[in-house]
Amino acid sequence: MLGKLLKYDLKSIFKLLIIFYTLSMLFGLLTRVFFSFRNSLVLEILGEISQGAAISMMCSTLINNIMRMWVRFKTHFYGDESYLTHTLPVEKRTHYLSKILTTVITLFVSFAVICLVLFTAYYSKENLLFFKNLLLPLVEIYDSTILGIIASFVFILFLEFINILQCGFTGIILGNRKNNAKTGFSVLFGAAAFFVSQVIIIAVLFLIAIFNKDFMNLFVTNNVMEIQTIKIMIYVSISCYTLVSLLICYINIRLFKKGVDVD
Repeated sequence: MLGKLLKYDLKSIFKLLIIFYTLSMLFGLLTRVFFSFRNSLVLEILGEISQGAAISMMCSTLINNIMRMWVRFKTHFYGDESYLTHTLPVEKRTHYLSKILTTVITLFVSFAVICLVLFTAYYSKENLLFFKNLLLPLVEIYDSTILGIIASFVFILFLEFINILQCGFTGIILGNRKNNAKTGFSVLFGAAAFFVSQVIIIAVLFLIAIFNKDFMNLFVTNNVMEIQTIKIMIYVSISCYTLVSLLICYINIRLFKKGVDVD
């Protein structure tokens, strides 16, 4: 049953996102084409316009991915569709897992599309060399490769978006338990859940810093940290975001199992 729910959710979300994927790729391709004609003022202007549109579409992709998931969650469990949803012989845990798996898959695809658009629009030997030189200090500090640096930061950003989306789910679940102003309470509870999740992550980092003098410099100074300390910070950040996401998932499932009030 999870597979069927997941297929249904993915179809609903991608139906909208495919529009932004297409527009992002189109403007990314136009940006590359127009910028390849450096001797034409008109084409350079068109390139700048296409570049702005491509950036706008990439941002819209992530924003709509998040908003669509929240709307889908609320409509499916608390809107008109909820009357059918809650009559299905499916556990609430399965319903929620479908939503969180849809979140992970759609965000992964959105991030992949954005990377592809950036590659299409800006890849060249000159830009690649400039990018390498730009990241070279970080590569030396982290004692890693450029690809490893990019992958680490993109993965942390990906986990952050997963966290934001799940906190939104928390807000929707708690907000819809109120008799009035459910949307307002949903936003309030969601923001509170996100704030708590960030406090937990910072608290864990500080707790580790108590036992690591070099790590404590992150909180008390602005000095450049040693390579090993920076590596620890990256690993800890990834671990914290992963554990917090799993914790929020567990809490949301428990809250969801307590019952849903449908108007």
